[in-house]
Amino acid sequence: MDDKVRCQSCGMPLSDVFGNYGTNKDGSDNTDYCAFCFKDGAFTNPRQTMDEMIKSSILNMTKDLRMPGEKAIQLANEIIPKLKRWKKP
Repeated sequence: MDDKVRCQSCGMPLSDVFGNYGTNKDGSDNTDYCAFCFKDGAFTNPRQTMDEMIKSSILNMTKDLRMPGEKAIQLANEIIPKLKRWKKP
């Protein structure tokens, strides 16, 4: 995996520049998760499975980022299972 700081749920790169950190219950930044996945101290979609996250990530990368499908599938399947939220204990 690359050295980018990523959301530990969806894999999106996180940065002060992007201002896309999730938030804790007290409103402070949560530097593990992005604003799309984590808000006010909780996951925005707590019942989402890893497979659902992979599918939505592929859709986002191909539709919104215009990434070729094969590349999006490769990235999602390579990165997401290794993230904190999805690792098996």
